[in-house]
Amino acid sequence: MTWRRALRRWCAIVSVVAELYTDVVGQARAIGQLQAASPAPVHAYLLVGPPGSGKRAAARSFAASLLCADGGCGECRDCLLALEEAHPDQSVFERVGPSIDAAQIEEIARRSVLTPTEGRRNVLVLVDFHLVNIQAPKLLKTIEEPPPSTVFVVLADFVPTELVTIASRCVRVDFGPVPAAAIEAVIVGEGADVATAADIAEAAGGRLDRARLLAADPGFAARRAIWRNVPARLDGTGAAASVVAAELLELIGTAGVETLTARHEAERVALEERVELTGGRGAGRRQLDERHKREVRRLRMDELRFGLATLQGAYRDGLVTGAIGAAEGVGAVDAIHQSVEALIRNPSESLLLQALLVRLPGLATVAATPE
Repeated sequence: MTWRRALRRWCAIVSVVAELYTDVVGQARAIGQLQAASPAPVHAYLLVGPPGSGKRAAARSFAASLLCADGGCGECRDCLLALEEAHPDQSVFERVGPSIDAAQIEEIARRSVLTPTEGRRNVLVLVDFHLVNIQAPKLLKTIEEPPPSTVFVVLADFVPTELVTIASRCVRVDFGPVPAAAIEAVIVGEGADVATAADIAEAAGGRLDRARLLAADPGFAARRAIWRNVPARLDGTGAAASVVAAELLELIGTAGVETLTARHEAERVALEERVELTGGRGAGRRQLDERHKREVRRLRMDELRFGLATLQGAYRDGLVTGAIGAAEGVGAVDAIHQSVEALIRNPSESLLLQALLVRLPGLATVAATPE
């Protein structure tokens, strides 16, 4: 092959590989790193970024480019299976329970030394590895010295102390929150009107998966209005705070559940269809069920964070319009911020909301979003 033909082939591969990452939005630098790495990968990559930033979608596309004979055509059997996380030479490990356990670490080590069954590479994708906990030392040698054919793709929301040494053995690829403008463009492209898409992008907190869930949820606008109307219902008494808190907790418990359940059912159907074609062994039913349970739990927390952020925005608007004094407004915004930070300690939602609402001033004029 002459150098000109080689150059043309390389340009064609890069052009096609870019199409693999269509589900990864607002992460041009990370995609560029993975594209550059795919022709001659090293033994391990660490994709770090917040939930919903596109790490897992990027890992699927990267795996496809590593397993495809043409570097990631996006259309062949290797690519399609890798994008479905069902390729014989691709292993995806998700935690079962609160953290990665010893049995999973042993299975990772076992699969890492297997000879690829179909191609020249064995790709192991390790999800949620910021939760590896005390098992990290057992994994170090596995990631540090795998066979030449094995490539690790490790996904983590952040790098805890337990992962620092492992991280130093990997090429790090950073993902940031998806920019609101990028989320808005995607949601508009998928059928939402501009005003709704802007509200969704603001509420999504940099997460495209969250934005898509909200876009498919017909109750989103109504919930947002309820949270914005909270200041109008407060009078400084514990009785009012208790009533409002109880209603908000009921709202949180049902918000978005129908939409998420429909998505989960579609994923289960897709899994069963794949099982019919490829067989049930290692199909990932247990992992899918565990992920669905985590997503249901996360939905509740996402809704609470969204509600508190909306409430905080209502008081900020009151400050801008002069509907509330500076001291009271700043105090309210600060109190809500403290409650958001307290969520990391997994407090009683009921007690947290009641304690917050009794501290907040009533403010009828912020119930509607200012023009």
